[in-house]
Amino acid sequence: QLDTLEKDAGRFWLVIEGAVMTAANGRYNYAFLRNGKPETGLAVLQEFASKAKYVIAVGDCACYGGPAAAHPNPAGAKGVWDVIKDKPVINIPGCPAHPDWMTGTFSHLMLYGMPELDAYNRPKMFFERTIHDQCQRRQQFEEGIFARFPGDHGCFYKVGCKGPVTHADCPSRQWNHYVNWPVKAGTP
Repeated sequence: QLDTLEKDAGRFWLVIEGAVMTAANGRYNYAFLRNGKPETGLAVLQEFASKAKYVIAVGDCACYGGPAAAHPNPAGAKGVWDVIKDKPVINIPGCPAHPDWMTGTFSHLMLYGMPELDAYNRPKMFFERTIHDQCQRRQQFEEGIFARFPGDHGCFYKVGCKGPVTHADCPSRQWNHYVNWPVKAGTP
């Protein structure tokens, strides 16, 4: 119900998934009808965010625009933090975002308030260290043992791994019920 916006202003959390379409005043994305008139996602985001206690973007698209923001980007796709400037937007990136990153961030907000964020507004508790720092193939990088193709023995840096510049705890957290992640599965 829209009356929640006024009744609970300053108490609700706004969680956004998906890029924000900004071209033509947001007319590339409509969120819902209000009094029979279509409302753009851009207008709804701006209205709701102004009344939210916390604004949380989940997934690469909501955080940074994702593939929709790639050239030529006719819809003007952007991340939430590029649109909402009057309060911090907590970014929980990933495609998909790890469930632990979401539940951990939400738990921190409930128990302690705003977590410490890095330069990209990601919670440092999950995104402070690089994948490279934690990777089980790090020693192979140091020894100059590089894979020639995915699935090969060695570090995947020369076949496209972005571990040295990617901040996330994937090597220690892992995916698929905490048993695997891309490098362990043989892909950069």
